[in-house]
Amino acid sequence: MELSGQLRSFKQAEIALKVLAGLVVSSRHLNRLACEVGAELAQARDAKTLKRRRRELAPQVANVPSLAVVEVDGGRLLTRAPGQGPGVHQLQPKEDKIACLMTMQGASHDQDPQPLPPAAFLDLPRVARLTQRLHGHGVATTQAEAQSDDKSEAEAEVEDQTGAEGQVEPWRGAPKRLVRTCVATMRDSKAFGPMVAGEAQARNLYAAARRAFLGDGQQYNWTIQRTYFPDFKGINDFVHVVTYFYLVGWVVGGALGLDEAGREKQYVSWLEKGWQGRVEEVIEEMAGWQQRLGRPPPGEELAETDPKKVLQEALTYLRNNKGRMDYPRYRQEGLPVTSSLVESLVGEFNARVKGKDKYWDRPEGAEAILQLRAAVLSQDDRLAKHFATRPGNPYRRRPRV
Repeated sequence: MELSGQLRSFKQAEIALKVLAGLVVSSRHLNRLACEVGAELAQARDAKTLKRRRRELAPQVANVPSLAVVEVDGGRLLTRAPGQGPGVHQLQPKEDKIACLMTMQGASHDQDPQPLPPAAFLDLPRVARLTQRLHGHGVATTQAEAQSDDKSEAEAEVEDQTGAEGQVEPWRGAPKRLVRTCVATMRDSKAFGPMVAGEAQARNLYAAARRAFLGDGQQYNWTIQRTYFPDFKGINDFVHVVTYFYLVGWVVGGALGLDEAGREKQYVSWLEKGWQGRVEEVIEEMAGWQQRLGRPPPGEELAETDPKKVLQEALTYLRNNKGRMDYPRYRQEGLPVTSSLVESLVGEFNARVKGKDKYWDRPEGAEAILQLRAAVLSQDDRLAKHFATRPGNPYRRRPRV
């Protein structure tokens, strides 16, 4: 069953079982077993959530971590209506919500250990790709366009499924991950928040001396943080901030007559100010650009790359999240400043659940495969523990009567 959650498809799991163990189990049967086990894992997750809500959930880990980090994000997968016969019926892309809960190791510092932004954010082709991936559109320098366009469609899909961009926290002395577990669901944010809190309680993360909660700026993420993790320091992912600097620098800068060198200079200036926590200065400068350019006309639908729309969205994003952008203080306290680890985790989920020929029954099939994948990706042997204790397991120790 672990192979069904580990490999990219049930067909691959069927072949692996035959080659490695000499077992002949059809991919259809593996699919049915995966749904059964995934449903059991979902029930165990929901039971943990309920116990935490009733204040009956004791920590299942004795050690108190020095640093606990929770990162949240989401992906998308294709779903179909169940019970409609062969084929794909009522196709709907749906969002899955994913949390990465980690104990980490890292020291605090007397001062900001890296006051200047990393070289990775000065690599314009790379930033162009990040912008395209996070916003669904982007505008690049001539050089960046040329290099980005060199990627084949297959390479782009691999990058999307593996979270290839920015997996490593970009500053010197950043904390290192120790143990990761994850929570995933197709349900809404109101259900997702208590699930993440239950996992954090079970892992004793609330007792950590230092605690951080990272997200990408979506307001429901911060509702979860305020409701279930109020003592965790809320940190807005710096990578998303960078992409807004880039978009405004190129799209709006071009509309205001800046040449390529001028737009690059403006982006670098905002990058340095944002990295140094001087976001108010960036907002003030962008507001000045908006006075020159004008606001989007009320009620008028504009293209995604319209300069007025790009600028308004960037200003709204920065104003809404500026209280979570004190990056020098976060680095000084030894905390991460990007949600790159959950971004990478989403890519690991995508590698199993996302693909042109993958359509999951809505909602049970999708929820089940997410639970199986989450168990495989969690570093606490939870799938093996589940099999050791599930009813009907011949290897489970039963009490004597």
